Amino acid sequence: MNVMDALPILLATGNGDKQNAFRTLLDSLALRCVTSAEAGVTASTQEDGETHEAIAQEKAIEWSKAGSMLAIASDGGLVIPALGPAWESRHTRRFAGPGVDDAQRVDRLLELMEPFIGTDRNASWAEAVAVAHKGRLLASWELVGATGMIAETREPGPVPEFWAFTVWTFPQYGKTYNQLTPDELASLNDHWTRLGQLVRRFFQSIFVPPVE
Repeated sequence: MNVMDALPILLATGNGDKQNAFRTLLDSLALRCVTSAEAGVTASTQEDGETHEAIAQEKAIEWSKAGSMLAIASDGGLVIPALGPAWESRHTRRFAGPGVDDAQRVDRLLELMEPFIGTDRNASWAEAVAVAHKGRLLASWELVGATGMIAETREPGPVPEFWAFTVWTFPQYGKTYNQLTPDELASLNDHWTRLGQLVRRFFQSIFVPPVE
C-alpha cells in the first residue's frame, strides 16, 4: 500500500520528541502519521484525570474530534515512592510550577531528591496510550516500566523535551534512559516497548477501519 493511501492518524501532541515516539509505536502499520501542524488543528484538554490513562483518553478523544480522524495520545510520569505525597506522577511536568523551563524542572527534581540515597532514589515510569476516532475512544492501556534511579546530578548542556529521562538512570548500564539501546530497553521490559506491542496488536488484530 502506498503510504499516502494509508489511513491517517493524528499524533496528538506538539512535542517533536513525542511525535517520534508515536511513530515507533505505529511502525510497520498501514497508517499515515499526521502531526497537528500538518493537519492544522489544535485541541484544548484539562488533563485533570485521576490516572494517566484517563488523561490519555481525554487527549485522544479531543484531538480526534479536532482532526476529525483517528488520533493517538499518551500521558506519563515518574513514579518516585520515596517522595510519598510530595510527588504525583501525573504532575511530573507541572510539579515545579508555571513559567519554568525543562532545565529548571530537572534542577528542582534533583533538589527534592537531595535527602535520599541508595534505593530511596529508585524511580519507575508510568505511561498510558489511548486511541480514538472522531471523539470515540477505541482502546487504551497503562503500564509501569522498569525501575531505575534518579541521578544525583545532570549532564551539562541543553535539556531535551523528555527532560525527566536525562536524570532517570540505570546503573547496570551506566546510562540514562534516553541513552539506552533498543536491546537494553528490551532487557528492562521497557514500558514503551511493551506499549508498542499492544498498539500494534490492536491495529493488526482488533481494529476495524471506519467507514467514512
